Amino acid sequence: MKSIDIDGRRIASDAPPYVIAEISGNHNASLDRAFALMDAAKTAGADAVKLQTYTADTITLDIDAPGFVIEDGLWKGRRLYELYDEAHTPWAWMQPLFEHGRRIGITVFSSPFDATAVDLLENLQAPAYKIASFEMVDLPLVRRCAATGKPLVISTGMADETEIGEAVAAARDAGAREIALLHCVSGYPAPAENMNLRTIADLASRFEVTVGLSDHTLGIGAAVASVALGAAIVEKHLTLKRSDGGPDAAFSLEPTELATLCREVRTAWHALGRIDYGLKSSERSSVAYRRSLYVVEDVTAGEPFTLANVRSIRPGHGLPPRDIEAILGRPARMDVSRGTPLSMDLIDLS
Repeated sequence: MKSIDIDGRRIASDAPPYVIAEISGNHNASLDRAFALMDAAKTAGADAVKLQTYTADTITLDIDAPGFVIEDGLWKGRRLYELYDEAHTPWAWMQPLFEHGRRIGITVFSSPFDATAVDLLENLQAPAYKIASFEMVDLPLVRRCAATGKPLVISTGMADETEIGEAVAAARDAGAREIALLHCVSGYPAPAENMNLRTIADLASRFEVTVGLSDHTLGIGAAVASVALGAAIVEKHLTLKRSDGGPDAAFSLEPTELATLCREVRTAWHALGRIDYGLKSSERSSVAYRRSLYVVEDVTAGEPFTLANVRSIRPGHGLPPRDIEAILGRPARMDVSRGTPLSMDLIDLS
């Protein structure tokens, strides 16, 4: 069973799903709001809060050249530099956010976007690293994170099999021993029909890693379904209120929705159970109300049992319905009144 361990929590398909609340830029430039998001994630039942560690200058250039303005989608018309400057989490916040996580009892880690971010997070004793989908092809960054020896959680949005294989190989070659791959569709929001969740099981077998889902769909349906396909990790963006706005608000969950997700993915995991055709403990009281053979008309001693005086009905205290053919035409050993469960001692078998 492939597993990873983040901050003392074992993560695998045979353990309850590990839920990550992604704050991203939904703090809306307020440290107090970032704290409130962490509190909301903890109250909702999430296992971890994930941050993003970059600045506009470490992720792009402040220019208007072709390619530096988003041409379609949720952020159409926005300059990359301006968008990332708005959405980034100030590095001066990182220590207070990690300390707040320890204070309220929720794991905090981050996606670094360059080597300087890794250095900062190492100083904060980050327990794991997340490689974002857009950075998965940055193999030097993957290697830098892997070299820390911390668990790596890698999102696979936009990547083909070759690129995923290259990232996994780079991580392993650089020393990573605990790797999780998150199936991801980098649409914002991602249409459900694009999700192809069956890929999750293939990721697990093809790359021999722990797997999960980084989910940008609206709602929680895809996240719950992913658990049935082996997802051990579910990551979802969190906002306090979508109407507050923010770079990622449109495809983020509100706190009550995150609480529902946490509950339902764990219910789904418990419901998977094991292959079992036996009687379940919750069914024991119901057995008495299955169908069985009953005498439905008064029968006198010596009178044969027929379809007119024996029927399969509820409750289940009589002989099983499968015995009906062996009983028909045989005489009663004694008088039997209507409503009597049929048993072998009532039948003359001689």
